[in-house]
Amino acid sequence: MMVRRADPAQAAVRARARMVERLRAQGVRDEKVLAAMMQVPRHAFVEEGLAYSAYDDTALPIGYQQTISQPLVVARMIELLRAGRELGKTLEVGAGCGYQAAVLSFVATEVYSVERIRPLLDTARENLRPLRLPNVRLKCVDGSLGLPEAAPYDTIIVAAAAASIPASLKEQLAPGGRLIIPLGAGEQRLVLIERQGNVFRETRLDAVRFVPLLAGTE
Repeated sequence: MMVRRADPAQAAVRARARMVERLRAQGVRDEKVLAAMMQVPRHAFVEEGLAYSAYDDTALPIGYQQTISQPLVVARMIELLRAGRELGKTLEVGAGCGYQAAVLSFVATEVYSVERIRPLLDTARENLRPLRLPNVRLKCVDGSLGLPEAAPYDTIIVAAAAASIPASLKEQLAPGGRLIIPLGAGEQRLVLIERQGNVFRETRLDAVRFVPLLAGTE
């Protein structure tokens, strides 16, 4: 009797659908965010040996002491930034393997994604190439300094934890814009910053765990 082999592509789609349903059960309500999470093949952004865990709700190593954030954190951060508005021009600090930039590309007008570790940025570029996302731009810079050449940004999302909010990122946030960043050394929490003129309103949110935001490039 012939045994039909499972189609890996179809298996990945089913795993992604289960991930999205889990995100919905965990409280993510923004259907545009959920649709973006469904569009991006997370298994293509991790090492082949970790692909079986790609759709689990866990962070995974991507080399250089960095991680790809767990799906719930990615979805939650983007949902908080979107609430009642569009993302518009978006700066991502910490491109990592490129996964979050890919998700952002489906909900933002433009995505500028910066990474301080050049070999990791090269990996992100390779990971993103097959998706052919015309609105994503990558650059190797010190993310704590932002990317002033393309500022101001309607939205800034930071994928590394800082002890305090970098002044340069606040300066590059457009009036009416939102910035989300993990703050803290030991205990970390997401902090949402909303700019109203020259006033920055801060809201402390979920407890999280991210790698530290470091200065310089390598």
